[in-house]
Amino acid sequence: MDFKDNLTHFLAQSDGVGQTLFALLAAMSVASWYFIVVKTWQGAMMRRRSAQFLKTFWDAASLDEVARYLNRHAPNEPFAYLAWHAITAARHHAAHGAHRLHEAGSASEFLTRSMRRAIDEETARLEWGLTALASIASTAPFVGLFGTVWGVYHALLGIGQGGAATLDQIAGPVGEALIMTGLGLAVAIPAVLAYNACARANRLVLARLDAYAHDLFAFLTTGAPIAVQPDASPKAAVVLGGA
Repeated sequence: MDFKDNLTHFLAQSDGVGQTLFALLAAMSVASWYFIVVKTWQGAMMRRRSAQFLKTFWDAASLDEVARYLNRHAPNEPFAYLAWHAITAARHHAAHGAHRLHEAGSASEFLTRSMRRAIDEETARLEWGLTALASIASTAPFVGLFGTVWGVYHALLGIGQGGAATLDQIAGPVGEALIMTGLGLAVAIPAVLAYNACARANRLVLARLDAYAHDLFAFLTTGAPIAVQPDASPKAAVVLGGA
């Protein structure tokens, strides 16, 4: 019997607990591959868009030119979002000063808080799905092991009731029960690899974003001011939470 036949036979002789555990592993596998595919696609798109924006940023003659570019193209990746957030915060503080608690302090302090908030939001977006992958990677082997123990228990119980204890009578049912262990590992291994890959990619992106934030902060506070535009784009209110 091949794997498919063993699995079919195992499900046919399993009770509700065994079938529930199998359905749970199947759902975990679907969820894991969903996150793997989506985050792979998101990562590829983010890298392409980030490279395009950073080239535009460093080729720009001034931050005003960057601001005009961001007015025409909505921020759709971490570096553009941080730049738009920082430029909007600098304009807001220059135009309105500090009239509310979250605007308190000097312009550089307000800018630092705004940029930190933007980085925190991007960190949360980058970590989307990682908790699910980590949970699946850590629990799937144990779900499979529990399914194996439950299947072996029922196999031995059936053999005991039938009065047969030969190797041929034991090997088949026990081997079929061990399928659950294999399924648990098959679900967990891709989730572990995907989690590690995503965590490493996120660390690299956040390290680059932090370095970029230092450069951007220096441009905004040491001689590269941007023009205050009282009729700024409505996106500014969205970025600043209506500030």
